[in-house]
Amino acid sequence: MDIKIHGVGTTVTQSLKDYVNDKFKRLERKGDIITSISITLTVEKLDHIAKADLAVAGGNLHAEHTAESMYPAIDGLIDKVDAQLVKYKDKLKS
Repeated sequence: MDIKIHGVGTTVTQSLKDYVNDKFKRLERKGDIITSISITLTVEKLDHIAKADLAVAGGNLHAEHTAESMYPAIDGLIDKVDAQLVKYKDKLKS
């Protein structure tokens, strides 16, 4: 699984990269349907926005979460991506 992290309006520090990688490593348990992940971390005024674009077997998934700081935005994003993957895998099974 290939993870690319981009920052828009902010500098992506090593600690942010490590945090994102640790969180998205748990998606490997969902199987090997994910081929690549592109994470965009954006700061707009007081909003911290984390966006994810996932290339999965047979399609693409997109999720976005906004919070007051970047770490909770990443946490919310991983929860949304996890829920989308569960739905996508159920759709593939049926």
